Amino acid sequence: MPDAIVAEGLAKRYGDVVALDGMDLSVPAGTVFGLLGPNGAGKTTTVRILTTLLKPDAGRATVAGFDVVRDAGRLRGHIGASGQYAAVDDHLTGAENLEMVGRLYHLGVKRSRQRARELLERFDLTEAADRPVQGYSGGMRRRLDLAGALVANPPVLFLDEPTTGLDPRARASLWDVISELVAEGTTVLLTTQYMEEADRLADRIAVVDHGHVIALGTADELKDQVGGDRIELSVTSAADLETATRTLAPLAVGDLQSDATTLQVTIPVAGGAAALTKALGHLAAERITVRDAGLRRPTLDDVFLTLTGHQADEKTKETVR
Repeated sequence: MPDAIVAEGLAKRYGDVVALDGMDLSVPAGTVFGLLGPNGAGKTTTVRILTTLLKPDAGRATVAGFDVVRDAGRLRGHIGASGQYAAVDDHLTGAENLEMVGRLYHLGVKRSRQRARELLERFDLTEAADRPVQGYSGGMRRRLDLAGALVANPPVLFLDEPTTGLDPRARASLWDVISELVAEGTTVLLTTQYMEEADRLADRIAVVDHGHVIALGTADELKDQVGGDRIELSVTSAADLETATRTLAPLAVGDLQSDATTLQVTIPVAGGAAALTKALGHLAAERITVRDAGLRRPTLDDVFLTLTGHQADEKTKETVR
């Protein structure tokens, strides 16, 4: 089966600002593909090109088999999109909003109304269906916006930071809906700044900075790129922190970090649980009281900060030269 989304060498400039600088993507059908990156990395520009809202200055892309420039008109009937801000009409009811979208997709009055009711039920909005949207909560508005993106039952869905500003409960609810859609065969391209969101939803993740992909893989593969396990432990005094840092430095396989405010030490190690046992033994020999200790894998936060921070520094040096 061909990939649902393919981008090759996408480039886009806004005056002197380079938004995309050779963006390459390949998204298999029926999967969630996550785009991670800092503000200004090119995520939203990528989504706008793939959804036909912008034309690239260079490169090419296809979505659901359609060229995003040459076949833009036909492509629009095969995609859905939900942005960072809910694109709903405050003066219409929830049902009227969805019916309007259906008519824009030329579904006809009867089918538009039927589809609206189906989606209102799916997104737990039936009780609010006939109320003006201006009275909806932020979570309800976001669910309605996502429902609007699904009116035409598109095979490819673009979600540009869909849970920004939502409380944890509303965010988890949307995650469940997205997982259900993918289980039914929908392809989702997701941009997000919530690492937990990408970790939970995305089958593959591209880390983007300065308009191109700087790392690509599954969540576990990306975590492996920034190192193995980390020991995190806290002690009871500043003096113990200094001694612990000096004592544990030989065990570190990367930069050891200590925080004088929290009295916590973080040590990247090899060997997993055995390294933790050795570290605690060394501290016991020094008569250091350990308040708390644990072993953890890197998170996507670690990936994000390590990869984008390093890449930004390199780019700045190149520009200066």
